[in-house]
Amino acid sequence: MGILDFFDLKPLGAILGDLETPVPVIDVDIVDANLKRWQARSDALGLANRPNAKTHKLAEVAKYQLALGASGISVQKLGEAEVVADARISDILVTFNIVGELKLVRLAALARRTAISVVADSAEVARGIGGAGLVAGCDIAVLVECDTGAGRNGLQSADAAVALAKFVDATPGVTYGGLMTYSAAGGRVKADAFLAGARDLAAAAGLQTATVGIGGSPDMWKDEGLSSATEYRAGTYVHFDRSLIALGACSYADCVLSLLAAMVSRPAPERAIIDAGSKALTSGPLGLEGYRVVHSLGDAQVYNVNEEHGYLDLSRVDVRPSIGDLVAITPNHACPVSNLFDQVILVRGSEVLGRVGVDALGLVQ
Repeated sequence: MGILDFFDLKPLGAILGDLETPVPVIDVDIVDANLKRWQARSDALGLANRPNAKTHKLAEVAKYQLALGASGISVQKLGEAEVVADARISDILVTFNIVGELKLVRLAALARRTAISVVADSAEVARGIGGAGLVAGCDIAVLVECDTGAGRNGLQSADAAVALAKFVDATPGVTYGGLMTYSAAGGRVKADAFLAGARDLAAAAGLQTATVGIGGSPDMWKDEGLSSATEYRAGTYVHFDRSLIALGACSYADCVLSLLAAMVSRPAPERAIIDAGSKALTSGPLGLEGYRVVHSLGDAQVYNVNEEHGYLDLSRVDVRPSIGDLVAITPNHACPVSNLFDQVILVRGSEVLGRVGVDALGLVQ
């Protein structure tokens, strides 16, 4: 069994030069290696692997992750959860607060047809989820989200986390499922102490913490700060990207997703224009110099973007490409790129295998 067994590929040309640009391409052999390597590490650590499908947005990849041994799937938004459920995948964790009547109606519908759990960091969020559970006719498991240093969502102390756990335990329509966090890169030791303290306080209050969930691709290969965790969520590891290279989590050889673009103009000797701008690459540098790089051209930078134009710096390139030539761009962050295209091309090296639709395209509600 391999990853290609899970895809219904639509035929295309045989080589990269047959493709119309800009278009994202995914090397299946590197995907396969990334997924197997992380699953093996999770198994060796005794951690449940719950990968986040928000990176690849492909139901087929989620199914393959489960076939390799993942315990379940996590997603960010309800739309992604609905796609995963449509693919007959159960045990789904939505890791974003669900707020608002329309979303709670959708949550109740999901809970009626699949095993789903959610997160909350306030009584208001937990109360709304409880209402959805009552409508669905089943208790929805709630993981209490803790802010362990990332400065995003989450309770600010172990005492506050346990107070919310008690509230969840007493609220009809929900059940206390455990604790979760997304810590800042390099902050897992601090997160581990926070979560262990909250777990112990919950136990003293008579609450069993079945799940202690942590996550993040930047620190996935580090051994510290894992003593209290029972499950790990990682998303970007499927594709990896330039930001994770900068953090030491991978190399260019591990990066699966490239955006194939064409040279459309050479207005100056040291500048080329490619047909991929912010609508294809997104515009966030993610703290890095430049927006993206072309590794095959000595890490030549896409140093500026308009909506349709990408500005490629050729000043340090010995053999400069010509108009019509194709370049493979490594994105700073792979996840947003996956949400910008309705299809991705599967390749093996320079061989084109076929195309697949992006199941959760644009599903951010």
